[in-house]
Amino acid sequence: MSSLTISDVKKKFGSVEVLKGISLSIESGEFLVLVGPSGCGKSTLLNLIAGLEGITSGEIKIGDRVVNHVRPKNRDIAMVFQSYALYPNMNVRQNIAFGLETRKVPKPQIQETIQHVANMLQIQELLDRKPSQLSGGQRQRVAMGRALARDPAIFLFDEPLSNLDAKLRVEMRTEIKLLHKRINSTIVYVTHDQIEAMTLADRIAIMKDGVIQQFDTPQAVYDNPSNLFVAGFIGSPSMNFIPCQITQQNTQKGVSLDTGSESPYFLPIEQTGMKLDSWIDREVILGIRPEKISHYFAEQEANHNIHEIKSVVEVLEPTGPDTLVFVHINGKEVTCRVNPNYVKFPGESMNLMIDMSNALLFNPDTGERIEK
Repeated sequence: MSSLTISDVKKKFGSVEVLKGISLSIESGEFLVLVGPSGCGKSTLLNLIAGLEGITSGEIKIGDRVVNHVRPKNRDIAMVFQSYALYPNMNVRQNIAFGLETRKVPKPQIQETIQHVANMLQIQELLDRKPSQLSGGQRQRVAMGRALARDPAIFLFDEPLSNLDAKLRVEMRTEIKLLHKRINSTIVYVTHDQIEAMTLADRIAIMKDGVIQQFDTPQAVYDNPSNLFVAGFIGSPSMNFIPCQITQQNTQKGVSLDTGSESPYFLPIEQTGMKLDSWIDREVILGIRPEKISHYFAEQEANHNIHEIKSVVEVLEPTGPDTLVFVHINGKEVTCRVNPNYVKFPGESMNLMIDMSNALLFNPDTGERIEK
């Protein structure tokens, strides 16, 4: 396994600049996830690391070696594709062995490697089957086994779970996480699924339009998104964005929320540490996670960051342990995460508690966070 360093990498296809100066680095053994919507450039970046595309400018280093002009087969990487890319005329044993045979690894070592990989991925009973006789999850295990057999410096995963059903995706996520823990390998993983990114990554690079919007740990990205795009992309359900105006009552600065049920509520936000003097009477966007708007319970009244409001329930979405309650605040639909035992029916008024301790403010013109 090796570290990976990407320095100001740009990629053009004709006159179209797909990657606009990507820089990031991960240590040996880290799990990096590249995440973003379709067309953001994440798969292109993976192809540049693999050597399947040439870079326009910049530098890619695997360990201490610059690999800009190194052929893919000499980069010491292994890639797991969305489509599995198994040889249909070969059985599982032969698929795993193929890369080792082309490198002229001794046969006893190949057999030992096949058994080791099969035991690790629990595919011992599949070794004599053809890919057509395997389920989607089994094929993905075999594709992973073929990559593992090479013992590369870096593993590259290109949306490997997107062809699987929802239940199997969850199971395979767990397997990939356990696999990384066992072999402590360096992994770069591409996905458009932010839940995959959050559950798998040591660090996440969120991309949009060929630019890294934020590069940090999953929790840091969730709690402290750098802009509106990251805040809305990470989290399920996504963060609520409520247009507000910064106002001042006596010595407190805060926002006014109109739920349509009573006179507007004033919620102070000075305790968040943000310097808001220059924002008085200006429009901002309040960002708050659904779990921070929940049912009323009296024990929270002593917490000065938590405020009670009343709003009319419009729609309910039961999820089992929680129910998502949809209300309108300042003319925007807002999602609240509520204990099912406290839910009111659509059309009824409901008391809600808003925890402002993690409330974020964004500049509506630039989309950037208003910092402390």
